[in-house]
Amino acid sequence: MTTERTGPPLTGGEREMLRAFLDYHRATLAMKCDGLGDDDLRSRSMPPSTLSLLGLVRHMAEVERVWFRLVIDKQDIGRDWSDDGDFQAAYDASGSTRAEAFDAWQAEVAHARRIEEQAPSLDVTGFHAKMGGEVSLRLVMLHLIHEYARHNGHADFLREGIDGTVGA
Repeated sequence: MTTERTGPPLTGGEREMLRAFLDYHRATLAMKCDGLGDDDLRSRSMPPSTLSLLGLVRHMAEVERVWFRLVIDKQDIGRDWSDDGDFQAAYDASGSTRAEAFDAWQAEVAHARRIEEQAPSLDVTGFHAKMGGEVSLRLVMLHLIHEYARHNGHADFLREGIDGTVGA
């Protein structure tokens, strides 16, 4: 599988730019996993860390779920891997498969896109207890861009350690 990634536009409105940068970073994570089987995707960075490419995919599925579905859309649902609120739990993908993790992640991305597209503006808010109050959709999108960018740096190193692939 080869992931298609489109660079964000050089000009545009705020919402268009946020959407494009978020999708760019989502595609970057998928690209880092292209061509790898379950064993490689579960390959850990270094003991005792449980960080792996598959763990990053699971983690980002959880992040998308919490910020878009629980916070902005106010859905009454649990979490997939971190019921106690510890996002680190999703990193342990030792018993996970590409299909399981990617299906969950892609489903959460689809929900997030739907929620964002249906929101009348970036000023829509939801409550996030750890943040201490109401947060806007704008903040959520910026936070997700930050979260993906940071973890895509981890994905760069993980992928290089697996097969020497670097870049993009």
